[in-house]
Amino acid sequence: MIEIINLSKSYGSKQVLSNINIRFDSGKIYGIVGENGAGKTTLFRCLAELEVYDGRIQSDEQNLKGKLGFLTSEPYYLPKITGEEHIYLLTDARKVKVDNLTERNIFQLPLKEYVSNYSTGMKKKLAITAVLLQKNEYFIFDEPFNGIDLESSIIFSAILKKLKDLGKTVIISSHIFSTLKDSCDYIYKIEEGTLSPPFAKESFDELEDEMRQKILMKDIGKIL
Repeated sequence: MIEIINLSKSYGSKQVLSNINIRFDSGKIYGIVGENGAGKTTLFRCLAELEVYDGRIQSDEQNLKGKLGFLTSEPYYLPKITGEEHIYLLTDARKVKVDNLTERNIFQLPLKEYVSNYSTGMKKKLAITAVLLQKNEYFIFDEPFNGIDLESSIIFSAILKKLKDLGKTVIISSHIFSTLKDSCDYIYKIEEGTLSPPFAKESFDELEDEMRQKILMKDIGKIL
């Protein structure tokens, strides 16, 4: 469980998040949707303790940061590091011993090669693999489906369901709404730094229609 209480975040005079209150329970998958700049990534960075913020974040683990796996939308890699070395770097940081890495390489990545030679999709799959092998209790996935192929998307969707079955807390953002509909128990819309009430599965189509209508209100005739 993670609970956010009265969380606000500003960058100078710009208010990005305003009085966020939400609880993420174990064994559930939560989706966060919103336009670019709405505050999704800032919220995730606050949860990962990468930002200073006002308010409180508490969990049923004393060391939330040490139990939280954060997949950023654009993972960073050290120069001249192989895929294998990157995985061991992240797992060693959590004091997690990884055995039989070759067998656990479900995305069939060339782990002995430099990450700098990887495609965008391969880099994303390497980041997913490393976060999963850390044995975290909480997971934040920021746009995990971006750049990966159909086969890998199917595998990752199955991984999400497995994490839920294992009682993990999962928070995910995606611009591909269908991936959230298939995986999430609840979806929240973030707009102008505030969160909507939760949409349950029976309301996902309503939320999707609402978002589509808002997008179509933009005057596309100005560019055509």
